Amino acid sequence: MSRPIRTLAAAAAALALVSACNSASDRTAPGKAGGGFGNARGVSSTAIKVGGIVSMTSASGYSKKDTDLGARARLRANAEGGIHGRRIDYLGAEDDGQDPAKNLAAARKLVQQDQVFAVSPMSSVTFSGADFLEQEKVPTFGWGTLPSFCGPKHIYGFNGCLVPTPGGTLNQTWPEGIARILGGARGKSVAVIANDSDAGKFAVRTFQQGFAGAGFTVSYAKASVPGTAVPSDWSAYVKEILSSNGGKAPDAVVSVMQTPSNIGLFTALKRSGYQGLLSDPTDYDPGLLAKDATRQALDGVHVLLQFAPFESDHPKMAQFKADIKAAADGRDVPLSMHMVTGYMSADLFVSIAQRAGEDLTVESFQAAAQGFSDTGTLVGDRAEPKGQKESFGCGALVQLRNGAYEVSVPFTCYEPVPFT
Repeated sequence: MSRPIRTLAAAAAALALVSACNSASDRTAPGKAGGGFGNARGVSSTAIKVGGIVSMTSASGYSKKDTDLGARARLRANAEGGIHGRRIDYLGAEDDGQDPAKNLAAARKLVQQDQVFAVSPMSSVTFSGADFLEQEKVPTFGWGTLPSFCGPKHIYGFNGCLVPTPGGTLNQTWPEGIARILGGARGKSVAVIANDSDAGKFAVRTFQQGFAGAGFTVSYAKASVPGTAVPSDWSAYVKEILSSNGGKAPDAVVSVMQTPSNIGLFTALKRSGYQGLLSDPTDYDPGLLAKDATRQALDGVHVLLQFAPFESDHPKMAQFKADIKAAADGRDVPLSMHMVTGYMSADLFVSIAQRAGEDLTVESFQAAAQGFSDTGTLVGDRAEPKGQKESFGCGALVQLRNGAYEVSVPFTCYEPVPFT
């Protein structure tokens, strides 16, 4: 934990203690179903308070607002009797605007003011509130694309830990999937590009190792694109990429960025005459196809998914679609990967909480998590605490062709490789 965050967290904890002593009304009355009272924050005899943190807005215009709808959709659990008779009282998601200060502020608000038992979902490119939530022992669930999802005892990635520390493992869905499309990795080269941020630098490091482990030559690996402003001129990046493979273009360009950066990069590459494979991990969103320029930029792009595609016949997909429609008041809304993020974050929370029993406390929840496992979910087989050290190893690739997504590599589980 960095010193500034540690100091803020300590001060926040002290303030919470004083407030609790001075005013019992600041807390939801704790308890357990069937009578009796425990001491769990956010747990009453009838309800469990849960809130989320999501980048609903951002400086670049990118939004993960559908994550909130996905979380609400999984509240089907309430119609099924809740969790041992308790209703999940979902307060909605705080918007952090992809701002580290706002992320920490949102975490503090949810715990100190709203008195939530858990934070689910947490979906942002920043997670500065992680140290505070871990210190306060708040079970937290989200997309494990940040280092904070790998190691802390109370923080869980819905598909495991995707950015491990040395000694952990790497999810090989992306390298192995692209290798299948290209007819093998041997003799093939790949360029990896990301935003100039801590997350981008770590992503380049992990994917550089993952693609090399699959047999590719990594000809270019840089976290050099500004994360706060989309470049107006991509020519310098394109020039470097297209000459990275011994003066030639690589066989594949992998962008670890989100729209609109991907739109600019892919458009520039196509205009340069690049004929290789293009891939990213974020542009599986029918809403992006409404504009001609966006649709043309993404045409032919293979998008990495760490869940079963909407176009698949996965047995849990029908339930997911029905839940989303119900949460949208019966409307047929375009499905997006952010809905899955919210849905599966909530699903993991609900599944563990059910196993914690009637006397729900942080301690009973953590005990249930330590021995938790299930199979056949939209992200494959799950297990904890494995998921706090490595990914669940499953995923797929879809390609946008002529305005529609098609499965280019079916949902498959791959053996992870060691991360050094």
